[in-house]
Amino acid sequence: MPIPTAPAGPHGDLSRPPLRGRAAELAQLDGVLRDVRSGRSRVLVVRGEAGVGKTALLDRLVDDASRCRVVRAAGVEAESEVAYAVLQQVCAPLLGHLDALPAPQREALSTAFGLGAGAPPATLVIGLAVLGLLAEAAQEHPLVCVVDDVQWLDRMSEVVLTFVARRLEAESVALVFGARSPDDGGMLADLPELRVAGLAAPEARALLDAVVPGPLDDAVRDRIVAETGGNPLALLELPRDLSPAELAFGLGAPDGSVASLVEDGFAARIAALPEDTRRLLLVAALDPVGDVGVLWRAGDRLGLAPDAIAPARAAGLVDVGARVRFRHPLVRSAAWRSADPPALREAHGVLADVTDRAQEPDRHAWHRAHAAVGPDEAVAAELERSADRATARGGRVAAAVFLERAAALTPEPKTRGARVLAAAEARLQAGSLREVADLLAAAELAPLDPVLRATLERLRAQAAFAADPGRASGPALLAAAQRLESLDVAAARETYLAALGAAMHAGRVAGDEGAAVARAALAVPPGDDATGLLLTGLATWFLDGQAAAVGPLRRGLDAVTTDETPGLLWLAGPLSQEVGDDATWWRLTEQAVDGARSSGEVAALPTALTFRSLALTWAGRAAEASALNAEAEALAQATGRPLHPAGPLTLTAYQGDEEAAARVQEAVVADASARGQGRLVGLAHHSRALLLNGLGRYPAALEAARAGAAFDDLAFVSWTLVELGEAAARTGALDAAREARDRLAARASATGTDWLGGLAASVAALVAPDDEAEPLYRDALGRLAAPTLTLHRARAQLQYGEWLRRRGRRVDAREQLRAAHEAFTASDARAFADRAARELAATGETVRKRTTGADEDLTAQEAQIARLAVAGRTNPEIGAVLFLSPRTVEWHLRKVFAKLGVSSRRELAGALAR
Repeated sequence: MPIPTAPAGPHGDLSRPPLRGRAAELAQLDGVLRDVRSGRSRVLVVRGEAGVGKTALLDRLVDDASRCRVVRAAGVEAESEVAYAVLQQVCAPLLGHLDALPAPQREALSTAFGLGAGAPPATLVIGLAVLGLLAEAAQEHPLVCVVDDVQWLDRMSEVVLTFVARRLEAESVALVFGARSPDDGGMLADLPELRVAGLAAPEARALLDAVVPGPLDDAVRDRIVAETGGNPLALLELPRDLSPAELAFGLGAPDGSVASLVEDGFAARIAALPEDTRRLLLVAALDPVGDVGVLWRAGDRLGLAPDAIAPARAAGLVDVGARVRFRHPLVRSAAWRSADPPALREAHGVLADVTDRAQEPDRHAWHRAHAAVGPDEAVAAELERSADRATARGGRVAAAVFLERAAALTPEPKTRGARVLAAAEARLQAGSLREVADLLAAAELAPLDPVLRATLERLRAQAAFAADPGRASGPALLAAAQRLESLDVAAARETYLAALGAAMHAGRVAGDEGAAVARAALAVPPGDDATGLLLTGLATWFLDGQAAAVGPLRRGLDAVTTDETPGLLWLAGPLSQEVGDDATWWRLTEQAVDGARSSGEVAALPTALTFRSLALTWAGRAAEASALNAEAEALAQATGRPLHPAGPLTLTAYQGDEEAAARVQEAVVADASARGQGRLVGLAHHSRALLLNGLGRYPAALEAARAGAAFDDLAFVSWTLVELGEAAARTGALDAAREARDRLAARASATGTDWLGGLAASVAALVAPDDEAEPLYRDALGRLAAPTLTLHRARAQLQYGEWLRRRGRRVDAREQLRAAHEAFTASDARAFADRAARELAATGETVRKRTTGADEDLTAQEAQIARLAVAGRTNPEIGAVLFLSPRTVEWHLRKVFAKLGVSSRRELAGALAR
């Protein structure tokens, strides 16, 4: 099969001077091509200011990509709100491989691109589909994807391409972005970069001399070079605006930023063109596709001959061949920014006329909307239909943009208000929280009926909770719930539950707000679904305490696990800890991750991952927990949503790295205090006490545990009481130790579970007389035997072993201490492992450093892949779980086989067990 040839650059084949002073940059790009040809994937963000030469470097990369397939795309400012606009440019040449994808991914991508109908596709499933599409295409030839002008990517393309970029490993794919700095939005900020600066002074002077035909004053030359910072486009363009006298004698001087100066120069050149040329050039600037047929049809509608564009071509501003290509994006922006409103409306109107409404209904509606002089219900209704199509394709941001424009064109006030509310809801679902407040303020000015007014209050409260699930969102949620009571009882219950969640998060800073919300919530008819049952349980907890709430909470948790409702994990997870149900906690976290992955819910997945990380940490599976924390952090950065810190806080505390743990703890306390999230402050105190107990610094641990246990934070207080009991017992603060014992015993008695019962027994043993302690230690070990409680059991073994050693029972002590040491070492709980090693040494046993075998050399990701392979998952199935391409899974498995010394999946289980 022949290697496909690369298309021309997105900004045309206009003549360019040779690349000067770019040896280092070209060497990096050559390295990208070498790696891709050798089977590796590479991601690179070529970043620099407008005109610095990013596109020229990308053109050279494409020219040098022999034996590779090249796909090019570019963001266009006029289409920056159209869902998947750039992603479709990337994927369109590769859709011949669509049938090779698993059915869910194939259907999601087809729906997103309007190739088929289906349920609104989830973002992460689309991301996995694009990853698979690139990998499939690269099996024929190494694939080089170049995406320029990412500052104008539509939001959905930006999210998906960032997701793909973070997961490319062994697919023979290069994904290279051209990003204008510093205003590119930041989503690509953590990817490998090539920073492109202006030319060094000698090269800049040489370039300037090459383009200035007449004499050039030395002082003028140095000033231009200095003021442009060596920006090549500025060096080429600015001299055009200076007269021979100014160049020769230094009269006049440019003033402004490089980009604005260059754009101003382009605008001046456009203004000097004939009127017919300007009109046709504006049409070209507003058509993001660069379709020559569209341009000629539009010109015909305007009564303009094709040669009207000739003066713009002669001026070097545009090239018209198979496509319309501008010299630089700044030419396009200069063309439409300098046009007056009537000219813009005329150009949009003629583009609407020549755009096929049946084939491109959304682009047709968009142009009609911008051609409208005033309110127009027909156009607004067409935009609303476009919003519906965008929602069906998963493009919530695009849907919001269509609805916002529809609202602006809606003549009837009540309908306008409803459309603004719909736009606000789309923005909220997309996570664009900053825009929600402005839209709701606009909707409030409309004559809303009671249902729409309640909807407005609900959206305002939900936005407040999403932005800050602490004390600040509580009053708005309560007010919205009360408004909804007489309109929609189910929505009222849902909103009351969020209000109670806000009070729960606020914790020690909430005062009596939680009780007030609980009383109001219980006045609503109870529901028998998961939301209604959890609402009853949590309201009971606020009013009557843990013991009274255990029964209702368990019924709610049963409903959540039965229905597999990952959207309620933010509450169901902590509640399962509150009732001490480790099996439900384990099942909930597993279901939540699986559900969020399969549905592609970007918003739900980070919390699901960090809760699962916490469960894995307690189970002694630190490598997997660390991998999930890293994934959750990357997703949180991509979505701009705060990350729940439970997983990272607990893992770093067990690992015993005081400096790293302190950084995480301090950041959590500062952020939680600012947001009024007292519960997270309690979590940070718990993690600090856990860390210090592991390090054996008991007085400091006692101080942290006292601060954490000063308030009954839901679920967290049980874990903090464990730390308080140990720190107090070790420092002789027996009153504090007994208080911790009694509080924990009461909580365990209310639940009757082995999890809390085992923890309560271990704390009771620390303060019990010698003749009563040993049965308590043995009771704790018996209750904490579940594999989900590995580290809790290891703590009890350590404490029991310490107790035995102090009583001279060295042989018995070694048995407990050895088991604790092995569990802590295997779980990467380094501080506790060191503490157990010191105790073992005190019994006379030599503690050898654990040797590292091949299986321990596996990375966290390799270990996950190996376990999934042992479980019988195929490479595509493993890729779907971990958001990797099947080719990358295969690459990792080859490395796993080599490290473990096996040659097949059949041998893998035994090797992992060894």
